[in-house]
Amino acid sequence: MLKDCYKVLGLMSGTSLDGLDIIEVEFWHDENWHFSIHNAETIPYPQKWIDILQDLTSRDMDSLHEIDTAYTRYLADQINLFRNRNLLNDVDFVSSHGHTALHQPQNNLTYQIGNLPEIADLTGLTVICDFRTQDVALKGQGAPLVPVGDHLLFGDYDYCLNLGGFSNVSFMHKAKRIAFDISPVNTVLNHYAQKIGLQYDKGGKRSAEGKLHHGLLASLNDLNYYQKPWPKSLGIEWVNTSVIPLIDSYNLETADALRTFVEHIAVQIGNAIDSQSKVLVTGGGAYNSFLMERCRLYSKADMKVPEPELVEYKEALIFGFLGLLRIRGEVNCLSSVTGAVKDHSSGEVYLPKIAFP
Repeated sequence: MLKDCYKVLGLMSGTSLDGLDIIEVEFWHDENWHFSIHNAETIPYPQKWIDILQDLTSRDMDSLHEIDTAYTRYLADQINLFRNRNLLNDVDFVSSHGHTALHQPQNNLTYQIGNLPEIADLTGLTVICDFRTQDVALKGQGAPLVPVGDHLLFGDYDYCLNLGGFSNVSFMHKAKRIAFDISPVNTVLNHYAQKIGLQYDKGGKRSAEGKLHHGLLASLNDLNYYQKPWPKSLGIEWVNTSVIPLIDSYNLETADALRTFVEHIAVQIGNAIDSQSKVLVTGGGAYNSFLMERCRLYSKADMKVPEPELVEYKEALIFGFLGLLRIRGEVNCLSSVTGAVKDHSSGEVYLPKIAFP
């Protein structure tokens, strides 16, 4: 039976490997959908998992299946610990992004680890997960997946911009929701920050100290992806084969590479967003003050960075919402966004054999 109020655990793990985001969120509906985040936490990955997750694209399928099993158990453990810490006994379901191992929609391939049916038995909860596979089977990109949530929860903004491992944007165009990945962000910035002993470039301090290399900037902006029309999406494979080798070919000081890539991000965001528009900015990159300064310069938009809870957990929030739409049998994946042959309600639903508190 459909309800007007749901308590959901939303999980998100992104390509920047900042950690596993888990939130407890309540959704309710009158004429519109509303939400309230009750508990939220980012659980840093142990070094063991960082090493595994950043190397997934080099693994064969047998190895990926073994990792999938182990990661599914890891997620289940974190869900159970989160519930115990917060004394949660009234959760309707878990909605989980999993972690992207492979994303090659042009080859009809996408693979999220952590989405095995056992996760329901290990938590005693209904679990909705594996949101990309059906869309790719329907000739879509399988990403971005958050635009339905942007439309139904944040429709007051002209654009919703996320600055995470990649930048992605969603907006209305000719009465349809459109979204696409703009460029890499923290997948590249963190890569170079770690070369100088930093986990990430806090506030963009090192980037701001570097020198802009106009030749590299022009080469980055000339990459073929940026000439393609939407719908389109990016995966870490493209970063590893096309972006990092290009930057390295210039043999720059790390600060100069950071400085130039920040400019590249800002240029591409400026190309994607209309001036004078109202933009909601979330994701870890929203805390990079130098990056935000450059983005505002190129876009000339009113970029709003909301409260930290929403900056950090918007994607986990929306994956919780995607699960809600799926459990209700409502559309959560838009063909106007992914290029699939039709709108659809995506995600596998796993029921536990035995529920437990």
